[in-house]
Amino acid sequence: MTRPPLLQLRAIDKRFPGVQALRGVSLDVHAGEVVALLGENGAGKSTLMKIVGGIEQPDAGEVLIDGAPVVVRGVSGATALGIAFIHQELNLLDNLDVAGNVLLGREPTGWGVLRLIDRAKMRETVRPYLDQLGLDVSPDTPLAALSIARRQLVEIAKALSLNARLLIMDEPTSSLTIAEVGRLHEVVASLRERGAAVIYITHRLGEVATVADRAVVLRDGANAGTLAHGELTHDNMISLMVGRQIDFEHDAPSAQKEGEYFRVDGLRTRRYPQHAVSFAVGRGEIVGMAGLVGAGRSEIALALFGVDPKIAGTVSLGGQPLQIETPEDAIRHGIFLVPEDRRVAGLVMDFSIRQNVSLPALGRYARHGLVSEMDERRAVAAVCGQLQVRAQSMEVKAATLSGGNQQKVVLAKWLALGPNVLVIDEPTRGIDVGAKAEIYRLLRRLTHDGMSILMISSDMEEILQISDRVAVVHEGRLTGIVARADCTEQLIMTLAVGQQP
Repeated sequence: MTRPPLLQLRAIDKRFPGVQALRGVSLDVHAGEVVALLGENGAGKSTLMKIVGGIEQPDAGEVLIDGAPVVVRGVSGATALGIAFIHQELNLLDNLDVAGNVLLGREPTGWGVLRLIDRAKMRETVRPYLDQLGLDVSPDTPLAALSIARRQLVEIAKALSLNARLLIMDEPTSSLTIAEVGRLHEVVASLRERGAAVIYITHRLGEVATVADRAVVLRDGANAGTLAHGELTHDNMISLMVGRQIDFEHDAPSAQKEGEYFRVDGLRTRRYPQHAVSFAVGRGEIVGMAGLVGAGRSEIALALFGVDPKIAGTVSLGGQPLQIETPEDAIRHGIFLVPEDRRVAGLVMDFSIRQNVSLPALGRYARHGLVSEMDERRAVAAVCGQLQVRAQSMEVKAATLSGGNQQKVVLAKWLALGPNVLVIDEPTRGIDVGAKAEIYRLLRRLTHDGMSILMISSDMEEILQISDRVAVVHEGRLTGIVARADCTEQLIMTLAVGQQP
């Protein structure tokens, strides 16, 4: 007798005020199977998985586990059924250490009736999961001391510690580089071998054929089709996801008006004070910065923008040396940072689009100390129209926007000030394939207008696709700068691990 699927979703409907999020969606996942769930932002993937995880309840349809109908009530109900959820937006607590986050609510206790938390047992329990993921930090490390990428690995360790039968991974590699992605894919393969089921949501389509047995595609809240493993090509996936052809630009590098317009010499950061980094970005050029998690790329960006004090080094623009000690200094010279975590550091999520875009430049719209809302609206509408920000109005909150539109609002905030240099950290993290193409076209258009762009990215396809040159960083050292024509994934990875080709 054939065993029923571990999970079955039958004709799931879900409506929110003014939006039909899901329309008759069905999905089967068997034990020992990895199913990729694909679709653009807004296709219904997250809503569907929230229903499986007990966070939302369906308006119609049913959920079956091992062939039996169930009602998944809350996260605790999902956990009891053997379902674990790795969220794209990390659910971790900055005021706890790594072990405290991994075992939150499940801390081992001892010392009889006192039932005190057994810290030694916590460390012993958590260490194997960190080793499995290649996360070289102590279980006692405060979460606040970790980068976004390492926090993402802590979130994955937390889910693994539940020993779930069904693991939902929502963008688990959005901040990870190719080496960490490879380690995670090994973990997924081991889960499959032990009989667990995995639902794998990703916008990095290059991963799907590597990790998944098949793919289920959603479009506009409904099933768009299923692809067997042998059908998992880039074109097939995009065709089902968007129902149209997506054209990524593969144009030639921009003509550089000034070869070393933005120059960094001998930069030493607090993370790697023993290593100095020197490079230049031409006017009208995109220099991609690649490297493994913890290589020090984000620290370079924060030092250039004046968020973190640099230990040493000079920065010049058009041959003129600059003194940058604070973000205000950087902004005054037209050097702007789009941070890695747009929701925490790039936007005020409860502010409207208008308020976010005008925030760094309120003085421009002020008369006698009072902001002219008319001037503010006119300027914001112009720059958001240029970037094709999609929203009902400029008054909607940033929190309600898709990831792609949130990223455009961060860019709009700086474009309104007329930047000379844009430092952008993980430009398409958590953004779907259609929005990625728009961001790429936008960045290329900005370079055609003469802007210099330093782009830090963990997405190898992205680095190879739109960089004019690639600078590779390993443990705070620049191990190579490679021309676009010479770039290969193998060469970048060789440099990223500190070796020379």
